[in-house]
Amino acid sequence: MVQWTAEEKQLITSLWGKVNVAECGGEALARLLIVYPWTQRFFASFGNLSGPTAIVGNPKVRAHGKKVLTSFGEAVKNLDGIKNTFSQLSELHCDKLHVDPENFRLLGDILIIVLAAHFGKEFTPDCQAAWQKLVRVVAHALARKYH
Repeated sequence: MVQWTAEEKQLITSLWGKVNVAECGGEALARLLIVYPWTQRFFASFGNLSGPTAIVGNPKVRAHGKKVLTSFGEAVKNLDGIKNTFSQLSELHCDKLHVDPENFRLLGDILIIVLAAHFGKEFTPDCQAAWQKLVRVVAHALARKYH
């Protein structure tokens, strides 16, 4: 089980309270699909993903990005129980969707970039360290079923 300091919890929850889930989620998923184009194969039903402009403008990408980041918010609410929080999603992504668990780490790294871009100086090195720890824990929890 991961141990969180009071400072880490505060940094994570205070920033999360300011996150525009729809905007940041859509941007994070769009960036994932653009930067790592092989991830697009999991989203064939989303329609036109032919290039960056199409991806960024795709309403299904934005909607799913919001959904992904909304579920990420459950981790923020349950920092001490992240594995249990994501057990069903882990099962879904492993057994039904067959998503490479490395993609969870990639999305976490993209989320860090999006948060840094949106929050600038407020996204201090200490804040980044706390969030980096969080995205690693979430990625590990999502990959749990694979082990």
